[in-house]
Amino acid sequence: MAESAQAQLGKFIRGISIRQIRLACGLVLFAYLVSHFVNHALGNVSMNALATGVYFHTLFWQFLPVAIVFYAASLTHTGLGIWALYERRQFRWKAIEPLQLVLGLSIPALIITHLAGVRLGQALFGHEKLYPQVLYAYWIVWPYKMWLMFIVLIVAWVHGCIGLYFWLRMKAFFKNAAPYLLAAAVLIPTLAMLGLYQGGRTVVAESGNVQWKAENLSRQKVGTPAEQGVLDQITDYFLVGYLGLIGLALIGRGVRALNERRHGMITLSYGNGRTVRVPKGLSVLEASLRNNVPHASVCGGRARCSTCRIRVIGDCDTLPEPSKREAFVLNRVGASADPAIRLACQLRPEADLSFFQIFLPQVTAATLRTSSPARIGEERYLVSMFVDMRGSTKLAEKRLPFDTVFIVNRFLGAVSKAVIDCGGQPNQFVGDGQLALFGLGTTPQTACRQALRAAAMIAANVDELNQFLSHDLREPIRFGIGVHGGEVIIGDIGYRDHMVFTALGDAVNVAARLQDMTKGLACEVVFSEEVRKTAGLPADGLPPHDVDIRGRAEPMIVRAVASAKSLSALVESVDAAVAA
Repeated sequence: MAESAQAQLGKFIRGISIRQIRLACGLVLFAYLVSHFVNHALGNVSMNALATGVYFHTLFWQFLPVAIVFYAASLTHTGLGIWALYERRQFRWKAIEPLQLVLGLSIPALIITHLAGVRLGQALFGHEKLYPQVLYAYWIVWPYKMWLMFIVLIVAWVHGCIGLYFWLRMKAFFKNAAPYLLAAAVLIPTLAMLGLYQGGRTVVAESGNVQWKAENLSRQKVGTPAEQGVLDQITDYFLVGYLGLIGLALIGRGVRALNERRHGMITLSYGNGRTVRVPKGLSVLEASLRNNVPHASVCGGRARCSTCRIRVIGDCDTLPEPSKREAFVLNRVGASADPAIRLACQLRPEADLSFFQIFLPQVTAATLRTSSPARIGEERYLVSMFVDMRGSTKLAEKRLPFDTVFIVNRFLGAVSKAVIDCGGQPNQFVGDGQLALFGLGTTPQTACRQALRAAAMIAANVDELNQFLSHDLREPIRFGIGVHGGEVIIGDIGYRDHMVFTALGDAVNVAARLQDMTKGLACEVVFSEEVRKTAGLPADGLPPHDVDIRGRAEPMIVRAVASAKSLSALVESVDAAVAA
């Protein structure tokens, strides 16, 4: 068990890339942004509400462990933003991605004046600048800063929302949640700016009151001109240093471009006969985008999907080793054992390369904006079930072809009816076998239970079919079922008018392998430990088996069921226990 946990931890770490770190830091900063905006919105109520809100806001965000996480996330996210300015050669979406980067890089320059005045003023001189002091400064002393504040609010919010969109748009719930997210994205900053405006009006109205000035503009609250001069100097030094870092990144891009051209160009040959000449150091996807060659990439080159996969033609020994993130994604889709399969967004060839694209480049920026996400490519948890008819070859030996087709169709009909009745969807028919998907519109737990109920119903339907065909069959129809759940990519796969909606991923491949194992384990159903845990079945209900899965480095725990009908009572007992 400890080795399994260690292996899972290692797999998780291998799946972390710079983009995942940037995303995690961005989520921390966006949480702070939401908290701060909600606090601003209290200005629509009263100044006392603003004071109460800022008390709880600072109480949480200045709590030492939270503050460490926040400032670490801020520095890391900013540093990775500058790195992205240097590292990114091409953008999948030519408008929104550069906009996100420019907005993000402008935030530190816009926010430093406020940060120095409030946080550094408190840390260095003990100032107590809260809403009355800040609004007085921005509305009366330096009125231009009022507009600067509104600008930074909009810039930071738009930057964060773009990042959230890129992260969430492939999630299963996004289509249903999008209207509510859009409403929140519009209402929160609007209410925040209105709250600041109302607070500013209140401060302007009170600013002529001598007692108010004595209470809110004392030396302890706002400091002295000399102290303000120190804070202004810190702001100036920061801006010089920060803009210098951005300048270095831009200079680095230019030096890299010259260096790449000096070291020569390479030729990329596509499977359709097209060739392009590009500098060394570009990824295959970047080369495609630079030369306007259509190339599928649902996630935009972030190594979060595998739709940009290519198959290299010829010798693969000279290719750079896959990065940890690339190896993780290829392993997820069961392609890690083949050195010729690579991710175009991660592979940076150093020599001429010939390849063909595995996924046809039907997905473009335009179709992403106009097509349903589920039809283009969506990452979600599904339960895959493979059902195979046993002995179909022997069945066809002494029968007319039409008779064999009739029996196979009746079998697939019995399987499909059970799948549909239990909430699943028949997806692919391969010969006398079927792939069914569960969870397209339900939770993972419900999907797992639906799949297990469907396995029991398949057994019942096949029994009825055997009775119906008893005079024509020398022996009853037998079957094998494999069930596994996990994250997959669902979408339209195919060519031109021959597109089909299906699922791709490691979970689908494993389900097919488990179905094959029913022969060796002499049972009707084999399902994974993942399905058992997610469905909530008791651990002692069925004996576990450690099995080796082709294409996987580590063994997997599975449960074998001799008679599929017994699953019905097992799932019903769990449902009864939950209901009780």
